[in-house]
Amino acid sequence: MAELSDPPVAGRGRPRSKNAHRAILEATRQLLEERGFVDLTIEEVAQRASVGKATIYRHWPTKGTLVFESFTVQFLAQQPLPDTGSLRGDLLASLRAWIRNVKGTVTGRTLVGLIAEVQRDPELAELWRDHFVVPVRAQHRLMIERAIERHEISSKTDVDVTLDLVFGAAYHRLLQSHLPLSDRFAQSVVDTIVGGLASEVERSPTHR
Repeated sequence: MAELSDPPVAGRGRPRSKNAHRAILEATRQLLEERGFVDLTIEEVAQRASVGKATIYRHWPTKGTLVFESFTVQFLAQQPLPDTGSLRGDLLASLRAWIRNVKGTVTGRTLVGLIAEVQRDPELAELWRDHFVVPVRAQHRLMIERAIERHEISSKTDVDVTLDLVFGAAYHRLLQSHLPLSDRFAQSVVDTIVGGLASEVERSPTHR
């Protein structure tokens, strides 16, 4: 598994008390479950964690950066890198794990809220790109690279486009809510992509 770096807090000032740090993140997690991203406030987090607002703002300059840290540790822990021995098996296991984590859950609602907030919060956008998108894609790239090594797919396969096709479809359904994030959907997405990649191998001159 690719090592996923812990998301750094856009911190400044004095070192945090570990107890206060844990209390703040736990309060954030509880309030996300109770109220959701939009209605969560720094004032409520501070009150529940028994700290001053200044303590929070000293290390998390915006609500988005605070929620990001609380969300990311748990989310990444639930996204293991599968190794089933086939590209189809790996992609399907990964997509199924993603769907289980976000479908009708606090995690899914928080993910939607963070994606929206990234558009408005430059500091969160930087954290999101460097400590969520980049490490997650680096991990998922291994599934495609292993398939290339096994000669399941062509060495000319565009890894980034392949990942966009798999998870882009999933994020589209999560954000639009126009159709269900079902297991049938996951299988259809994976079979369509794997089928297309396999046909490229069959058309390759080296496989004729």
